[in-house]
Amino acid sequence: MPRLVSHPDEVKIISKRFGMGATNIDRYIELGGYESTRKALEQGPEWIINEMKASGLRGRGGAGFPTGLKWSFVPKQSAKPKYVLVNGDESEPGTCKDHLIFLHDPHAVIEGTIIAGLAIGSKMGFIYLRGEYRYLIQIMEKAVADAYAKGFLGKNIFGSETEFEVVVQTGAGAYEVGEESALMESLEGKRGVPRIKPPFPAVVGLYGGPTVINNAETIAAVPHILAMGGAAYAAVGSERNGGTRLFGISGHVERPGIYELPMGYNLKKMIYEVAGGIRGGRKLKAVVPGGSSTPVLLPEEIETLGMDFDQVGKAGSMLGSGAVVVIDDQTCIVEFALRTISFYAHESCGWCIPCREGTDWLNKSLTRFHAGFGTMKDIDNIQYLAENMMGRTFCPLGDAAAMPTIGFVKKFRKEFEAHLDGKPCPFAKHLEVALV
Repeated sequence: MPRLVSHPDEVKIISKRFGMGATNIDRYIELGGYESTRKALEQGPEWIINEMKASGLRGRGGAGFPTGLKWSFVPKQSAKPKYVLVNGDESEPGTCKDHLIFLHDPHAVIEGTIIAGLAIGSKMGFIYLRGEYRYLIQIMEKAVADAYAKGFLGKNIFGSETEFEVVVQTGAGAYEVGEESALMESLEGKRGVPRIKPPFPAVVGLYGGPTVINNAETIAAVPHILAMGGAAYAAVGSERNGGTRLFGISGHVERPGIYELPMGYNLKKMIYEVAGGIRGGRKLKAVVPGGSSTPVLLPEEIETLGMDFDQVGKAGSMLGSGAVVVIDDQTCIVEFALRTISFYAHESCGWCIPCREGTDWLNKSLTRFHAGFGTMKDIDNIQYLAENMMGRTFCPLGDAAAMPTIGFVKKFRKEFEAHLDGKPCPFAKHLEVALV
């Protein structure tokens, strides 16, 4: 379970109610909950979307698309019902921020879902939780039931003439359904495989109706944005990256955990000051800045790096889900690459040949390579395989497997070469599992 920790540099917006009993609806209301929904009902859809645009909030699931702009793409008139879908299928390795939101502040997710529905003219919202989070479904279902009992959900919410319903659903433990179109397929009771785009969900989404899909953290931020004002929220973060973010810092640090920090916060400071530095006084070897699918960064690349979508992108990686994995100098990068690709080979749905075959071959190649049976040509072949997966699949899983692999080979080629000619892994004494 992720640790609920604290640091003086934190700016608590999303997490300000964590640990304060906000799972209880009366306590949530006492702490200012559902006031933003009342305001949204009074002000109307245009005001909501304008505030969201002013906030600079970008999708916290990884894509970083501006939320207000995304909502504005939904057609005002539609022959089919419109839907709001909250993506809580938090399956990216290293990521555990949404877990804390569901655990400590479920009503923020419900309130954000209602507000999104008001913004696009929807009467129905779905909150989709990761399959392994089944123990959280009881918390979410009770929160939804309490909201219905208060009249905050149902036919005439908050005494108005507006209707909004919410359903909570869990997956079955598949990484693939974190992709928005596969998520919709899963909700419709089908196999969770991606759809061909276009059409895009904003036009043809769940059950063929216009659909807004947002990450749980994105949705949980919405009530806070309307309460403090879009411009004030934007001012907390960096340029074009408004507000705060829940960063999950894990790996070889002294104080791993979830920290809410302003967008643009320096990565080196995050590791050495917020998370207490490298465990055991060792040296930093590399950082994965946004979950296992994001390309690795070297120590010299993080000196002045601000953690927002634009700055991390310019550095050659991605902010992703905000899962910062810190790697010390006693770690075998070849083994780290193998563990990463093994995950994606296991989770590939098999729908696309480049992903299905590519992840399998990379997994086999890296397994053999790490065991000391690789050749110099294998290093180039591993990179070649990964590069030929890029941009050739229906969903980003192929890219998610390829990007980190390419980064590992390019930045740690000498370490790959150290495994050649039957040599044992230089870090073999530190391996935690046996390879098969």
